Amino acid sequence: MHRRMMAPGALAAASLMLAIPASAASLSSGAPGIGDPYYPAYGNGGYDVSHYDLRLKYQPATDELQGTATLLARTTQDLSRFNLDFLLDVSEVRVNGAKASFATSGEHELEITPAKPLAKGATVTVVVRYRGVPSSKEAYGFNAWLRTADGGVAAGEPEGAWWWFPSNDHPRDKATFDVSVQVPDGTQFISNGTLQSTSSRAGWTRYNWRSNKPQATYLATFAAGRFDVTTGTSESGIPVINAYSKDLGDTAGAARASVERTGEIADWLTEYFGPYPYNALGGYVPNTPAVGYALETQTRPFYSPRQFANGSNVSVVVHELAHQWYGDDVSVRDWKDIWINEGFARYAQWLWSEHEDEGTAQEIADYVYASHAADDPFWTVKPGDPGPEHQFDIAVYDRGALALQALRNEIGDDAFFAVLKGWPQRFAYGNASVADFQRYAEEVSGKPLAALFDTWLFQPSKPAAPAARGASIARSSEEPVQPKSWKKIAATNGVHDHGHEGGGEH
Repeated sequence: MHRRMMAPGALAAASLMLAIPASAASLSSGAPGIGDPYYPAYGNGGYDVSHYDLRLKYQPATDELQGTATLLARTTQDLSRFNLDFLLDVSEVRVNGAKASFATSGEHELEITPAKPLAKGATVTVVVRYRGVPSSKEAYGFNAWLRTADGGVAAGEPEGAWWWFPSNDHPRDKATFDVSVQVPDGTQFISNGTLQSTSSRAGWTRYNWRSNKPQATYLATFAAGRFDVTTGTSESGIPVINAYSKDLGDTAGAARASVERTGEIADWLTEYFGPYPYNALGGYVPNTPAVGYALETQTRPFYSPRQFANGSNVSVVVHELAHQWYGDDVSVRDWKDIWINEGFARYAQWLWSEHEDEGTAQEIADYVYASHAADDPFWTVKPGDPGPEHQFDIAVYDRGALALQALRNEIGDDAFFAVLKGWPQRFAYGNASVADFQRYAEEVSGKPLAALFDTWLFQPSKPAAPAARGASIARSSEEPVQPKSWKKIAATNGVHDHGHEGGGEH
């Protein structure tokens, strides 16, 4: 599930004011934000990145990271200047081969002024040379870099890229990635996609990873440390690479017993969501005891060892792998559309419960509905637009999945599962909103669904008994029995009010 490194909306808005230089009103300056209402200063305007090539060197002993990022992009307007989101120390920037001037502003903005203005529709190559210690950098009062005893990890949501590569850091601008990192011999480096090659020289080993499908910047991951690595192939033929920190201690067995089922679970999910959208699978468990969340980093989810503190936790693996379709393949248009990620990944856990004969999705829905009284703050969070302060609230997960069961009951299993399977193909490798999903569900089912979506996703109150009965939720007056799977599902919650020390699923 997701890690929320929270920069409250008000703080983000204030930082935007700081980030806008005096000349930003010029039509030829790229905006310092992409236009997300929750995080006005996140992402940037004026260009679209198609590919990131990151060639880096990392020293675990000092946490120093240095190297070169090459971005391939196309301008979407005439540009005299543009921004990247970044925190480390930059020594040189080149745009189309020529040195560019640069400066920092706001909390995380790198402002770049090319030697010559860029015309709309131009292809642009941006090269940034940099170095720094990620664990020493903060923005909005927090640090998203996870320092470990033997290295460092980047896996954060909605931001995490700033600490290790310059980017247009918003899901709306997805790109392919080549990530090449040199680490001392004896240290491994794990990232997304397929491992293209490794090479060793003079005490250092270079790992070359490639993600060949569009990937949101927050889903790019960096993990350097001492790992035990397992390899295999899913029954459907997808290569699987998993990695476990060598110092997981007592959680090592439970972590492996869960994550090693990745291929099996991904194959099972194809029955509901359609073909797996990537050419790689896996997961990794670094020794990051200070955090308790998991994150669906594309093709290779991150899991905190705390997810396995009480034994194996297959449900969290189901959740993160469901995100490969819902969140990674189809990403949010804006962060307010987070239900498209979290409600569906949670519902996948309910489907897994059915698969394991530990409680049907209907029984879990009835239990969730009955477990929260009408005056419970749970119902004040609107999954369809929860606000930045509640983006990863438990209601987005549980009430969000409840909305899906209501939809299932309204349109019937045939249409419902056709929607689940068709959606990732309709918007493959792109972005979509809650409104897009409603329109798609109406198209497939042939039914008007505005009232149902409004009741279950947008009203800050518990759906009244008639509405619930109409959606076949909690039809019985008897107190629902807790499904057998509930404790396993709840064990993946962690802390859903994602402050900087929070934990849970994303």
